[in-house]
Amino acid sequence: MSISIKKLQLFEATARLGKLSKAANELALSQSAASQALKELEQSLGYPLFERVGRNLVITENGLKSLPKVRQIADLLASLQLANLNTMSGILRIVASATIATYLLPKLIAKFIKSYPEVVPEIHIGNTQMVIDHLDKGKASIGLIEGPALHKHLKIIPWQDDKLQIFCQPNHPLAKNSTINLEQLQQQSWVLREHGSGTRAIFDAATEQRGVQINLAMELSRQSAIKESVKVGLGLGCLSQLSIAEELKNGGLVALKSPLDLSRRFSLVTHKDSHHNLLTQKFIDYLITASPNK
Repeated sequence: MSISIKKLQLFEATARLGKLSKAANELALSQSAASQALKELEQSLGYPLFERVGRNLVITENGLKSLPKVRQIADLLASLQLANLNTMSGILRIVASATIATYLLPKLIAKFIKSYPEVVPEIHIGNTQMVIDHLDKGKASIGLIEGPALHKHLKIIPWQDDKLQIFCQPNHPLAKNSTINLEQLQQQSWVLREHGSGTRAIFDAATEQRGVQINLAMELSRQSAIKESVKVGLGLGCLSQLSIAEELKNGGLVALKSPLDLSRRFSLVTHKDSHHNLLTQKFIDYLITASPNK
């Protein structure tokens, strides 16, 4: 049996979408035709690409090793399809951490689309771990993360500098002097991002470096929920300066100077083995050019 482009597209879509039914729908195939095509592809390759666990398909180790090569074929095909067009077009799949997706990406996307109006952005938002997972599984072409990360299949490029800021409500005792020392860091209750987020990783590393043990009152996955919790006195918070700039300006929150090193760097993430299509490479170049650290 031959290995057709359609079968490879089915494999890539199933890995990206997590379900054969969704992949079949994307490629306008019936469920039975998709199932048969995937079976034939596995027979041609000589190894299984997925294992069925309950109702879910889980990609195998051989499947993971093959996926970058299949993506490269798909990207090359997309490049051929765009080669004779005068305009940039297509779906731009991005996955980004919350701070970047909320406070940086909208303006960047708007400017890019103004230059290339036929581009359709598809953006997913999550914490750093989710971004890494989406890139690894081929659910996105470009990732933007806020915290430190290492992955053998991914290329992680420093992009922009950022700094976290500790903050409290205006009537908190610490608000008067707008400072907090090491002893006070341990005395206060904290409302922080969840484990897996880049913000939390930076905060934990900074407190560990200074030997500080904090009292965690709440762990939340939404920046807005953390800010509102701090406003009503549930504890101190620590988020990117970008995410609390408006509240600091209008007096809804107060920044606290601390002895912790809370500087960090946003990073651009792509797959090491992927040959980027024209659109993806264009947006990567645009992001690098737009970085103030360039």
